[in-house]
Amino acid sequence: MLAQETAAPVSLSRYWQNHFWTGCKRAFDILGSFILLIFLLPLLLLLALLVKLSSRGPVFYAWKVVGRNGKPFTGYKFRSMVVDADQLKSALLAKNEMTGPVFKLTNDPRITPVGAWMRRYSLDELPQFYSVLIGDMSLVGPRPPLVTEYEQFTNFQKQKLSVKPGITCLWQVSGRNDVKDFDEWVRLDLEYIRSWSPWLDLNILFRTVGAVVSGSGK
Repeated sequence: MLAQETAAPVSLSRYWQNHFWTGCKRAFDILGSFILLIFLLPLLLLLALLVKLSSRGPVFYAWKVVGRNGKPFTGYKFRSMVVDADQLKSALLAKNEMTGPVFKLTNDPRITPVGAWMRRYSLDELPQFYSVLIGDMSLVGPRPPLVTEYEQFTNFQKQKLSVKPGITCLWQVSGRNDVKDFDEWVRLDLEYIRSWSPWLDLNILFRTVGAVVSGSGK
């Protein structure tokens, strides 16, 4: 069972204290995720078919992650790796390019050809709009860590979960592929938490569209 540890306190933007603005954020999440799921339905069906036909295994990857205040939940992505990727991970840990509890490897051999293409344009992330719709995630917020990663977090790192996690975040639009130190990633998340406003969310979403179109994902 995952320990429900309390993260160290972090100063919050004044907008987090205002029910009107947090209500607007949730309303925007619901409306935005619902519209995108309907609008992108043909693409979602096509991607599901490509995943199913290109490699053995399920269409979706059940993502066991941790949300606000250490609460675990299951999210979903299109499967971009071979079916036994989690079991193969231990053999690759020595090649981890990220300092800290998070695993990151350029040209990860577990990624399928279709998965590599989806990751380049962040298409594997699209099913997460469902997690936004039901309230586990937000469109914008710190990326949720895996349960296994969270179990290794320091109190400093747990501060990133003081707010609801999101599909995109400041880290993702700030040269994420160049960040090799997980604590630097956390600092970007804390900067977001301390300075959050509805306008910052819109700025991050706008920059995310540019990053997706440019195919900068890995």
